[in-house]
Amino acid sequence: MTTFESLGLSPEILRGIEDLGFESPSEVQAQTIPILLEEPTDMVALAQTGTGKTAAFGFPLIQNIDLNSKKTQGLILSPTRELCMQITNELKQYAKYYQNLNTVAVYGGASITDQARQIKRGAQIIVATPGRMKDMIQRNIIDISSINICVLDEADEMLNMGFFEDIKEILSHSSEQKNTWLFSATMPKEVSMIAKKFMKAPKEITVGQKNISTKSVSHEYFIVGGRDRYSAVKRIVDANPDIYAVIFCRTKRDTQKVAEKLIEDGYSASAIHGDLSQAQRDMVMNSFRKKQIQMLVATDVAARGIDVDDITHVINYQLPDEIETYTHRSGRTGRAGKEGKSLVIVTKSEVRKIKQVERIIGQKFSKEDLPTGDEICQKQLFHLADEIKSTKINTEIDAFIPDLEAQFEDLSKEELIKKFFSVEFTRFHNYYKNAPKIVQHSVDDVNFSARDYGDETRFFINIGEKDGFNWMSLKDFLKEQLNLDREGVAKVDVKNTFSFFNVATSDVEKVQNTFETFMLKGRHVNVEITKDQKSGGGRKSGGSRRDRKPKKRFDKNKSSGFKGKKAGSSSVKSSFERRRKKN
Repeated sequence: MTTFESLGLSPEILRGIEDLGFESPSEVQAQTIPILLEEPTDMVALAQTGTGKTAAFGFPLIQNIDLNSKKTQGLILSPTRELCMQITNELKQYAKYYQNLNTVAVYGGASITDQARQIKRGAQIIVATPGRMKDMIQRNIIDISSINICVLDEADEMLNMGFFEDIKEILSHSSEQKNTWLFSATMPKEVSMIAKKFMKAPKEITVGQKNISTKSVSHEYFIVGGRDRYSAVKRIVDANPDIYAVIFCRTKRDTQKVAEKLIEDGYSASAIHGDLSQAQRDMVMNSFRKKQIQMLVATDVAARGIDVDDITHVINYQLPDEIETYTHRSGRTGRAGKEGKSLVIVTKSEVRKIKQVERIIGQKFSKEDLPTGDEICQKQLFHLADEIKSTKINTEIDAFIPDLEAQFEDLSKEELIKKFFSVEFTRFHNYYKNAPKIVQHSVDDVNFSARDYGDETRFFINIGEKDGFNWMSLKDFLKEQLNLDREGVAKVDVKNTFSFFNVATSDVEKVQNTFETFMLKGRHVNVEITKDQKSGGGRKSGGSRRDRKPKKRFDKNKSSGFKGKKAGSSSVKSSFERRRKKN
């Protein structure tokens, strides 16, 4: 068995590890630490959330610091304030036996003056969010020209949050001789682009398969009507009395609304999202870690700082817009060798997304029915019985026993048990007896398209940002013109003067027929199949040049295709050729 001692770590770090109670390195730690300690190198490490990535880069980073210099030698960029503070605290614990090693957290929502003061005293390691880091560099508060190591933690999430330009700007102020260590849970094309742009022949470590979910997490989904999402959550929570969960919503508004409803219904819950102040976020997170809050309702961005080992359930109130984000969500449970559940509430029209998630995580979902009122009453009843049976007797109650016995002397044992448990049982029984019925659908009610099983075709279209489109409005526009539902158009990627989108291969003819003579604001719309059918797309710009080359031009005179103008029109062809050369 691999031990921390065998990885080449210093005695000081090993003492810190012993104090923390770590017994053996995780897989990502065992694979990355020896390489990072052996020689200067760039690295891309892919591992799921909760696998010990902070220690994987933290141990070798600390060991590479020259304690005789107060210059900033290591920079860690992370997507959120919570994660930034979490990493900083962990590094301080790892380095507790190192003298004169100063690690400073730099993030928005806190006093820049206080952070500048800490930096001025000397910070060999800075842990920062991209926005605040860029600001402090521009103010000449931080000098990273001498850093030896830059760590991009949760790189996929930083790019999802639109930090690419900030990262590029920050790294332009650093030495070209530095080493870059990129740690990520998933490997979308944007992360690959970062690796190619900022790294030299990086070593690549993959723990498990890319984007694959941990096997300690089971995945289930429930199909309900859109108005029944909250009622479904309530049933799931009531059927799991010991639940300790994170509930994910897509928007800040839904996050706050769901949390408020749970609190109104008597549950221990709270919301965490971007509109909270730093003090409010800290208070909520501290309460959740101490289990004073049973359920945390969160947006994906705000949840990046959640690092709790005992979470039993992740509940997806809605699936994320970016399907890859599901891996981050489900990684919040099933940690430290424990089992967890990731539950998804979907409407009938969203079930096709489950197929897409299954392909990404490499695991199957099981379709489940929501528990009935009777099942919930039974679960709650026996949960209470187990709690009573396992409760340690407080002898201070002995003085009151004679009076209690006198109060209940006219009741039999059976009557006493019935009365005692009826207090809790009646509450749930009355609620579910009168609760509105939730209509649940079966998978047989859903019509899957070929695209749901991965059979897609990618198109080029000569409209983009200059025509007033973003990814969302273009998706709605295409959906309307093609008479497809919102999920029938995927991977929309909007550039300045053109865009890309995917449809099921079975819908190719529909696209061809729809746009054969289509005009927008007085000009013809040109749509073509692209050469690279594997292009990922998404919300952001930055597609490869191969994306921009069409597979073929359709000709109205041929049976297989079409043009936006009449067949043989040179103006469309020449304008596209000019555009392609320009790009």
